[in-house]
Amino acid sequence: MNASTAYEQVSPAVPSWLNKGDNAWQMTASTLVALQSMPGLVILYASIVKKKWAVNSAFMALYAFAAVLICWVLLGYRMAFGDELLPFWGKGAPALGQKYLLTRARVPESTHTLEDGTRETVEPWYPMASLVYFQFTFAAITLILLAGSVLGRMNIKAWMAFVPLWLIFSYTVGAFSLWGGGFLYHWGVIDYSGGYVIHLSSGIAGLTAAYWVGPRLKSDRERFPPNNVLLMLAGAGLLWMGWSGFNGGAPYAANIDASIAVLNTNVCAATSLLVWTSLDVVYFGKPSVIGAVQGMMTGLVCITPGAGLVQSWAAIVMGILSGSIPWVSMMILHKKSALLQKVDDTLGVFHTHAVAGLLGGLLTGLLAEPELCDLILPVNTRGAFYGGSGGVQFLKQVVAALFVIGWNVVSTTIILLFIRLFIPLRMPEEQLAIGDDAVHGEEAYALWGDGEKYDPTRHGRNTLYGEETAQSPYVNGARGVTINL
Repeated sequence: MNASTAYEQVSPAVPSWLNKGDNAWQMTASTLVALQSMPGLVILYASIVKKKWAVNSAFMALYAFAAVLICWVLLGYRMAFGDELLPFWGKGAPALGQKYLLTRARVPESTHTLEDGTRETVEPWYPMASLVYFQFTFAAITLILLAGSVLGRMNIKAWMAFVPLWLIFSYTVGAFSLWGGGFLYHWGVIDYSGGYVIHLSSGIAGLTAAYWVGPRLKSDRERFPPNNVLLMLAGAGLLWMGWSGFNGGAPYAANIDASIAVLNTNVCAATSLLVWTSLDVVYFGKPSVIGAVQGMMTGLVCITPGAGLVQSWAAIVMGILSGSIPWVSMMILHKKSALLQKVDDTLGVFHTHAVAGLLGGLLTGLLAEPELCDLILPVNTRGAFYGGSGGVQFLKQVVAALFVIGWNVVSTTIILLFIRLFIPLRMPEEQLAIGDDAVHGEEAYALWGDGEKYDPTRHGRNTLYGEETAQSPYVNGARGVTINL
C-alpha cells in the first residue's frame, strides 16, 4: 500500500465514494454558470440599456444573484431537490448543515446502460455542497433573465421583494417537477439542462411581470439605444463561453455525455447566430451585431433541453430553426400582435427565452437519440424521429410546456398583486424621467464635467462633425422591438 492510498483510506477529506475529477468538473461548471450572471449579465444589462438606466439594470442583476443564494441555502434548494411534499414541490429545509453538505450528493433515481446492455443506478461521486451550489447558479440566472423584461421602470423595492417570493413559489415548483423527482420527471419529460425550468419559465414570467408593472416612458420605448455596444459583446461572450458549464455540468459527472453536450451547445449557437445574421441581411440589407447576439442567445437556449441527448447533426438543425423561428416571432409577428405591442418586454425575453426554450423542448421530443438517452435518462426514451414510443414523448413535452406556462403566469401574477398591496410596482414618474441619478444617486459614466447638465448642442450622441449618423434598425425600433436579449 503506497502513501497516497493509505491517505485516501483514512482521511475524511477523501472518502471512498469521492471522484476528484467529477467533483472538480462540477465546481468548474458551477463557476462557469455563475460567471454568466456575475459579471456576464450584469455587464450585458448595464451596457445594452439606455445610459440613464445602466446602474439600475446592473444592480437588479447583482441583487438577484446575492438574494437567490441566501434564499437557496435557507429554503429553496430542498424545495426543488429535497423530499417530496407534493407531486410538484419538495419539503423546504435549510441546506446548511455540515453533515448534510459533506455527505454524498443525492439525486432522483437515475440509471444508465452498460456495455453489456444492463442498466445500473448511478449517483454523483461528490458531496452535496457541490450540487447545492451548482443548482443555485441556475436559480440565480433564471431570476436575472426574468429581470430583462422589466428593466427601465420597475420599482427597485418591489424587485427586492419579488426575487425571493418568485424563487420560492415559482422556480422551485418547475425545478422539482422536472428535475427533483416530481411528477413530470417520473412521467419521463425531458429537460436536459433547463429549456423549460429556466428559459420557458423566465420568458413567460417576464412577459407576465412586464404586463403588471406597466410600460416604460413613451420616450424610452421609442428610443432605447445601448450605451456601449462593445461592452455588451463582452457580456454576451461570457454568456456563450459559460454555457459550456451550463450544459456540460448537467450529467453531474465529467463523462462522455458532458462532452457531447458541450460540443452540441457551441455548434447550435454558432449555427443560430449565422442564420439570424443572414436573415437580417436579406430582410434589412445589413447585418447587426445586436442581431447576431440575439441569434447566439436563441441557439444557446434552444439546445439546452436536449444538449446531451441529440446528435450533432441535429444540433445544426436546431440551430437553423432557433435562428429563424424566434427571428420571425420577434421581427414579424411582434408587430402584428396586439398583446405583444401592448406589453413592454424591455429586452424581448419572451422571444429569446420563452419561444426558443419551447422550441428546444419540442425539438428534443422529436430528435432525442435513443443511445444518448440511455447514457443519462432513468427510463428508455427516444424522440419521435426515431419511431417507437417517440410520438408519446413529443406529447409529454407539449404537456410539460403547458404546465410550466400556466404555473408561471398564475404564480407571477399572484406574487406581483400581493407586492402591489404594499409597494408600487412601477417607479414614480419623476424617477422614470431621470433614471439612475434619481433612483440610486449614481450615474454610470462621467462623460462631462462634474455637475454639468446634458446639453444636446454640445454633447450630441449621434452626431459626427455636425451631421447625424445612421442608427441600427434595432436601436430605433424599426424592427418591431428595441433591444432584445
